[in-house]
Amino acid sequence: MAKIVRFYEKGGPEVLRIEECALPPVREREVRMRVHAIGLNRAESMFREGAYLQDYTWPSRIGYEASGVVQAVGREVTEFAPGDSVSVVPGSISMASHGTYGEVADIPASRLTHNPDWLSHADAAALWIQYVTAYVGLIEIASLQSDEVVLINAPSSSVGIAAIQITRMVGATPVAITTSPNKTETLLALGAAAVLSPEDEQLPLKVQELSKGVGARVIFDAVGDQGRCACRMLQG
Repeated sequence: MAKIVRFYEKGGPEVLRIEECALPPVREREVRMRVHAIGLNRAESMFREGAYLQDYTWPSRIGYEASGVVQAVGREVTEFAPGDSVSVVPGSISMASHGTYGEVADIPASRLTHNPDWLSHADAAALWIQYVTAYVGLIEIASLQSDEVVLINAPSSSVGIAAIQITRMVGATPVAITTSPNKTETLLALGAAAVLSPEDEQLPLKVQELSKGVGARVIFDAVGDQGRCACRMLQG
């Protein structure tokens, strides 16, 4: 038996229940993880309210992110063993059947990764959504190159900070776009090469200067409105 968070109807946080549940045998390609920490993100609240892209299996589990220790493995799992420190890589996982809110979670082995020794369970559970979001946008979709300048909107958000760091990791130049000038020093300390305002009429000129006349092919926008503003100015 284990305490598991489940719900039986769409709604707010009040629909969630903590229940004692019997644990079925671990499936062949799955890993049973003793959960030490979970992440909380918008996708989960949207799922609970019926506004996300996944279907329900009632009673439904919930949760995308977690870190913990392997408790048991399915018979076809060779890459993990009991006692391993692991975390869940969010992606093509059904929260309804593989949710992470609970004392244990059964996760497909393909969606787990080993934690490095220096990473705490709390940090491992908290970082995946924002870094996967930034990585997919910058690397897999935009194919960011090392000689490029990237404009990053909402740069002080968790996704924005991840975008700054990933841009730096590939050797490209991250430029933070923010309406809050009081964040300049913090953003520079986080790795931004420059901090500009989307309301600055000289924005296109400054981007040209930073990119040595090439301009910014990639605008990473975690919000929407500011990104469209920046795009209009650059296109104009």
